[in-house]
Amino acid sequence: MKKYAFGVDVGGTTCKIGLFETTGVMIEKWEIPTRTDNHGENILSDVTDSVRGKMAEKGISKEDVQGVGIGVPGPVTAEGVVQKCVNLGWGVFDVVKEMTEKTGLHIKVGNDANVAALGEMWQGGGKGRKNMIMVTLGTGVGGGIIVDGKIVAGSHGAGGEIGHMTVNTEETEPCGCGRYGCLEQYASATGAVRLAKRKLQATDKQTVLRNYDPLTAKDIFDAAKAKDQVADEVVEEMTMILGKQLSDMACVVDPEIIVIGGGVSKAGTILTERIQKYYKKAAFLVCRNAEFALATLGNDAGMYGCVQMILQ
Repeated sequence: MKKYAFGVDVGGTTCKIGLFETTGVMIEKWEIPTRTDNHGENILSDVTDSVRGKMAEKGISKEDVQGVGIGVPGPVTAEGVVQKCVNLGWGVFDVVKEMTEKTGLHIKVGNDANVAALGEMWQGGGKGRKNMIMVTLGTGVGGGIIVDGKIVAGSHGAGGEIGHMTVNTEETEPCGCGRYGCLEQYASATGAVRLAKRKLQATDKQTVLRNYDPLTAKDIFDAAKAKDQVADEVVEEMTMILGKQLSDMACVVDPEIIVIGGGVSKAGTILTERIQKYYKKAAFLVCRNAEFALATLGNDAGMYGCVQMILQ
């Protein structure tokens, strides 16, 4: 095993780059702008220049680098072919081939949510486990599935897209994906607000939620912690939907641990304990004792996961 590796988390605004020892220690991290103009044609060149610059600065030779792992916001096949990255302007694109030619280094590419899950398994909330589901609750609902320590990407790179599992066949409002009743419509930050607004229209109960404009998921969870009944009911509905859906996933994946990340996870134990309550009620017997934990690596999870991907 060589001494160093790079993890690159490509986002729509910035690329987060980390220099790591292959033992899992992050030496340094930095960001560069993501230039999405001209269909993102400069992104990989900019990443290459930044990695080369850091190697020159630190006196690191190619022979000392295990490789560069890259996470991107879109489906990626097991061979490293990006199917489409709308936020980057990319269509079908062989990132592994392109970056290998540019850097002369070993390259691996994965979906950003999947590599974040891998990072949490390696050095974060799921450390020491090999079978894990990670759920990222932010503006949307992302996910990553790890089986025997490896990302489940699937044949089209869509493995782990749990936010678009159907949880309500009666839903009349469309999800951002164009379908109806997706998990993301209920269990994301925007989903929680949507549930709360429906609840406020349907009840005359006193609640502090009426005082917020705009209302946020944080407001809802803070109010629930303060014993606001309506906010508590919203949190119950959201966590019930997510807990039951995770119990269905467990029948397929049989995880040791389920890790919850994303901005909504900052709500803490009020979130994880209630998800776990509904999970246990619905889970198949042998899957019932899966652990629940909060993600610990934050925005660095993708970089850690990219490095772990290179080490496999």
